[in-house]
Amino acid sequence: MPRYLTMIRIDENNLPESGGPSAELEERMGELLQEMTKAGVLLDTAGLAPSAEGARVRWENGKLSVTDGPFTEAKEVVGGYSIVQAKDRAEAVEWTKRFLKVHEEYWTITVEVREISEPDIQGVGPQA
Repeated sequence: MPRYLTMIRIDENNLPESGGPSAELEERMGELLQEMTKAGVLLDTAGLAPSAEGARVRWENGKLSVTDGPFTEAKEVVGGYSIVQAKDRAEAVEWTKRFLKVHEEYWTITVEVREISEPDIQGVGPQA
């Protein structure tokens, strides 16, 4: 069954006034994550530290550069992720919709759902 990476994109400069999830949101999220785990869909998930605590490492024209966060040129940053296993992209998108619907209306979140490509090189990648 294919695996999908969901990248949860947020605008760090436009977070809800509370600054984070409400207790009610955390409860609903916990229930959904528990359901996804029991269904064998959720393989991993986590939130990420603010971009101000991160770094970007770039390779360009044979040279490396490192830029410390925050990344002011980025409107949205990845604030969290999950790895889900679903029968197809449509199922992964349905779980993602359920994830978004547990949030209050004042949240603005974009989630990108991408299938994880399995390597086709023998001896590389996950063991069968």
